[in-house]
Amino acid sequence: MKKPDHRNLIYSIFGLFIFYGTIIVLLHSIESQVPGSQMVSWQDGLWYVVATITTVGYGDVYPITYPGRILGFITMLSSLGVYGFIIGQIANFMSTLKEQRAMGFNGTDFKNHVVIIGWNEFGQSVMSHLIAAGKRVAVITKERSSIDIIHEFYKGDQVYTLYSDYNNFEMLEKANIKEASIVFVNLNDDTEKLVYVINLKKNFSKLNYVVTLDNGNLKGTFQNAGVTYTICKNEISAKLMASYIYEPDVALFSEEIIAYAHDETEYDIKQIQIKWDNPFVGTFYEKAFFDLKKTCNVILIGIVKLNGEGRKFHKNPESSLKIDADDYLVIMMDGKGSEKLKRYFQITEGL
Repeated sequence: MKKPDHRNLIYSIFGLFIFYGTIIVLLHSIESQVPGSQMVSWQDGLWYVVATITTVGYGDVYPITYPGRILGFITMLSSLGVYGFIIGQIANFMSTLKEQRAMGFNGTDFKNHVVIIGWNEFGQSVMSHLIAAGKRVAVITKERSSIDIIHEFYKGDQVYTLYSDYNNFEMLEKANIKEASIVFVNLNDDTEKLVYVINLKKNFSKLNYVVTLDNGNLKGTFQNAGVTYTICKNEISAKLMASYIYEPDVALFSEEIIAYAHDETEYDIKQIQIKWDNPFVGTFYEKAFFDLKKTCNVILIGIVKLNGEGRKFHKNPESSLKIDADDYLVIMMDGKGSEKLKRYFQITEGL
């Protein structure tokens, strides 16, 4: 990535000042000694040079001696180069600013977003679902061609892109990675992912990490390395395939509910955090179950409680379980239920 060379620009401008300053001094020293000269002071020489290089040419001041006119010719001809230089520098500066912005070098103010490190078709598929669910995503890639593709399909207020080497952890902070809700390490193979996660944890230890694995036997290794969630793509595919074989209707529904509901007829499972002012704070699970079914036509299927050890998911718990602030309700719903729920809670899904 080419960076603007401000030092060369400063040197060039300084050189122009010296060049035209010398012409002004010479014009004054030559013309001021001649009777009838219009350049009796250096201010007259400055006025003539400025009027000439700006092509204004008032004609009120001009050299009358032969050496003075030669200096005038030099001033007029050099003005063409000056304009070319100025226009070129402005164009180069604007192009560099545009390129820096496209590469993400200006950083982003995204918060509670998802950071995807590494870009491929699978990452694009994941990001499409995240954007559909209303999440903002920061993509870090070392492939320059990927930047243009991402900008073509996604809006700047949804996706931020950063062109960087993955091991340049100082550059990763431009993606505001410390404020991310989770980091998806989307590299090529499991070994590369493991080594990278270990190094990444040294610099950003408090973040949540998720990886997909080709080898499900490495789940424990990644969890010991500090990865929050490990997903084996082959394992999920195998389970879904087996389900299609002996319970195809369940498999179809399972595939539907793990993705974002794009229209009112599709179903989805969402988790929604209970805030302190939520009407369900302090109520029992059974009451929340029936109230949500009645008001929003959604089905409460579990509750997640946070404790010192982490998160505990209570699936279809006892009716007497009490709901506290900061708990997460896990709810199954269609598109209509989702809109009703947003109006009811005044919040959206997700962590």
